[in-house]
Amino acid sequence: MAETPGEPRAVLRARGPAGPDCPLRVEAVRLRDEATLRVRRADRRALWWAVVDVVLGFPAALLAGVSGAAGLATADARVPAAFLALLSAGLAAGAGFLRSDTRCVANKRARRAWAAVQDEAAIALAHERLDDDMMRVLVEKRQAALSAYEGEDGTG
Repeated sequence: MAETPGEPRAVLRARGPAGPDCPLRVEAVRLRDEATLRVRRADRRALWWAVVDVVLGFPAALLAGVSGAAGLATADARVPAAFLALLSAGLAAGAGFLRSDTRCVANKRARRAWAAVQDEAAIALAHERLDDDMMRVLVEKRQAALSAYEGEDGTG
C-alpha cells in the first residue's frame, strides 16, 4: 500500500481495504442477499397466515351464528344445528391451535427487521470502505431480525 502525502501508513491501514475483494464487503453483500431472501419469505408467510386466519375464523363465526339460529328455529333443526355447532367449534379450535393471527404478526415483524438489515447493508456497501463499526451494526441488526420471529423487537 503506497503512502499518500500527509497520511501515514497507520491511518491508511486503519481504514481497511477497499474494492470488491474486501472481506468486509463480501460479508456485507452476503448479509444483504440473505436479508433480501428472508424479506420475501416473511412476506409470503405473513400472507399465508393471514389467509389461514380468515379461512378458519370466518366460517367458524358464520357457522356458530347459523347453528344457533337453526337450533332456536324448530325442534327438527336441532340435530343439524348441533352438527354445525360442532363444525364451528372444530374450526375455532383449529384456529386457536395454529395461532395464525400471531404467526402473521410475527412474520410481519420479521419482514420489517430483515428490511432494516437489507437497508443497512445497502448503506454500508455505498461507502468506499467498510469498517468494523459498520459491520457491527449490520450484524446486530441481523441478530434483531433473527429474534423478531420469537416476538422480540430487538430493542431494549
